[in-house]
Amino acid sequence: MLIGKRKGYGRVPMPPHNLPMTITGAALLWFGWFGFNAGSALTSGGLASVAFVATNTASGAAAMSWMLVEWIHRGKPTALGIASGAVAGLVAITPAAGFVTPLSSILIGGGAGVICYLCVSLVRPKIGYDDSLDVIGVHGAGGTWGALATGLFATVSVNAAGKDGLFQGNPGLLLTQMIAIIVTYVFVFIASIILLKIVDAIVGLRVDAEDEANGLDLAIHGENGYDFEA
Repeated sequence: MLIGKRKGYGRVPMPPHNLPMTITGAALLWFGWFGFNAGSALTSGGLASVAFVATNTASGAAAMSWMLVEWIHRGKPTALGIASGAVAGLVAITPAAGFVTPLSSILIGGGAGVICYLCVSLVRPKIGYDDSLDVIGVHGAGGTWGALATGLFATVSVNAAGKDGLFQGNPGLLLTQMIAIIVTYVFVFIASIILLKIVDAIVGLRVDAEDEANGLDLAIHGENGYDFEA
């Protein structure tokens, strides 16, 4: 919102420039996320194992659900969609990984794939904001769903230090999660504006039109990612 849309956004196709690199990056994220979630237990005990399994099953379920809804909506499944779904699942399961069963993690991941696909493919184009990495549609929507889902599926049978969620008879946890989400949204929105204004005052947030047209690799770093004239 503060930086503005990319030049040609909405009129010029802007697909990923290198799909194999995208898939490689998604694979590295998936692998690294095990350390992020399971490693948060700070030990290789039972809780870490549950978090590990939940992370994997949620990501797999999200990749599949994104692929299926994309297949229905667009007529074809895509590798980019599967990678995006996997990331959506990783994001969504993170708040819940140490508090839900593997079965619940499949439901969380499956829901994340559908929700995030709809946000990216239907909501974003309708609103018209430019989000090149779909941070709002994947991380924002996926993280919000995951935080809410924690309030739905959490169970002390997995983590005695936690609390039961709505489906275990405790609606209070869902309310707590909702409040936390709202507070986080407000804080992040205000803090982001302040930080971006500071950066804009120091170095600026956007290059000029000529540099944007030439490409930031060349304009900022003096080199191209791919030298087709060599």
